[in-house]
Amino acid sequence: MSAHVVGVDLGSTSAECVVVDERREIVATAVVTTGTVSRKGLQRALDEALAEAGIERSAVRAVAATGYGRRLVPGGADFVFTEISAHARGVAALFPGVRLVADIGGQDTKAIHVDGAGRVERFAMNDRCASGTGRFYEGLAHALEIEVEELEGLASRGTASLAISNLCATFAVTEVIALLAKGHDPADIAASVHKAASTRTLGLIGQVGRATPVALTGGVARNAAVVTALSEALDAELLVPEDPEITGAYGAALLAVESLDGVTPPSPDEERTVQVRVDPVATDLPVTLPSGRIV
Repeated sequence: MSAHVVGVDLGSTSAECVVVDERREIVATAVVTTGTVSRKGLQRALDEALAEAGIERSAVRAVAATGYGRRLVPGGADFVFTEISAHARGVAALFPGVRLVADIGGQDTKAIHVDGAGRVERFAMNDRCASGTGRFYEGLAHALEIEVEELEGLASRGTASLAISNLCATFAVTEVIALLAKGHDPADIAASVHKAASTRTLGLIGQVGRATPVALTGGVARNAAVVTALSEALDAELLVPEDPEITGAYGAALLAVESLDGVTPPSPDEERTVQVRVDPVATDLPVTLPSGRIV
């Protein structure tokens, strides 16, 4: 048996896998777009990462899982961690000293306040509204008749600030179409939507408290216009990993290594006891709290 540990993160729109060695360094990664929570997608990510690492599944020391589909790992997982703990641990390893993590995925946004050791202190999560998430930007790109990868370039050319009144993933598309019908420049529309969405994310971050250094993770972090808009909203430079999608899988792998080495892992019960005050009227954001479901 090798000393390698595998971390997998099955989310709403993609599956990620990270293999770490005995030095806790990343030796292989894989990201597979799934479109939904997919066991097959996770198997593909697992196969690709193991092939890159040059090892068989039967030879790994342990498999750790996180994400929406953390119970769906083919063959089962040796360790299961919540998304919050996994993302916090992964980002803390990539950026020692980080105090705030904003993770924007395919269908949800998380704001995680961590201590100096990378342990979760407070968190808030918006998983009932896709505003500002990957799905949201896919809808925006569709309305503007461009590929989602072209959004950042288009938004960077915007100069006028337009009022965006509705950021619901469904109604925002209708509003974008209305703005186009009025003759507004698509670049101005794209830039204005990015700024408005970042303001929403800022509202979620406000529930756990601003702090620096701050990192942005998740697939949406690949959109430079999102990075710029949120950085301006926070008035702070954002740390963005080279591979922003894999932090959850990486964190799960590290937590598994630490558990194998005798370090007590964070428990869901500990996360649920964290209290965050939320004013839905002020933020206009549906937020899942620690006292609610385990994430």
